[in-house]
Amino acid sequence: MPRLHVNIDHVATVRQARRESFPDPIEWARRAEAAGAEGITCHLRQDRRHVQDADVFALREGIGTRLNLELSLAPEIVEIALEVRAAAYCLVPENRQEVTTEGGLDVRGELARLAKVVPALADAGGEVSLFVDPDPEQLRASAEAGAHFVELHTGPYALAVGALRKTELARLHAAHDLARELGLRVNAGHGLDYKNVGPVAALPEVEELNIGFAIVAESLYCGVDSAVARMRELIRAAEPKP
Repeated sequence: MPRLHVNIDHVATVRQARRESFPDPIEWARRAEAAGAEGITCHLRQDRRHVQDADVFALREGIGTRLNLELSLAPEIVEIALEVRAAAYCLVPENRQEVTTEGGLDVRGELARLAKVVPALADAGGEVSLFVDPDPEQLRASAEAGAHFVELHTGPYALAVGALRKTELARLHAAHDLARELGLRVNAGHGLDYKNVGPVAALPEVEELNIGFAIVAESLYCGVDSAVARMRELIRAAEPKP
């Protein structure tokens, strides 16, 4: 059964809307942990639209589970990540005009930079993951880059409907199998919610699901405890498929 890592970015989004000191993403993260989250994820973006530098350091010290820090290859952000010494790092693409991360990292095109950044992050004590589309070429490049994990981009699956969703799920299955053949461990995330998480959670060797927006949104109705617990139940109920 995959571990549930809860992304707290959009708690910070609400805070930054008014530049207040609340809601506090660190306190929200602690409540998520108490409700069953097995890790906390945040994305320190170059534009600092939600999570701030101080949040990352406070999370590193203030939570009881694992901190997974999402970051771009921007040198300034990499420098902060090395100082934070998170338990895990996930390298993602970043476009300042996007609403949320769009598409996976072009690992093949970024191999030169990754050859420096991946070992540096690993030397800082973190497991290193690359956020990639379920594409064979990107998976092979991820293995060349020396990553420990790939995080499969589930956005196209989450947005698909009807027969197309089955097609996208099949792509995830194939990517999962190839990643394991290449010696990569597998996480998954992006766009997962209470209606679509089951089939992804059922992939046999996915170790971690990173889910944020859906849980934060649901918590507005029922509170963080119920929102996290319900997602945990759905993941637990998913039966692994060979």
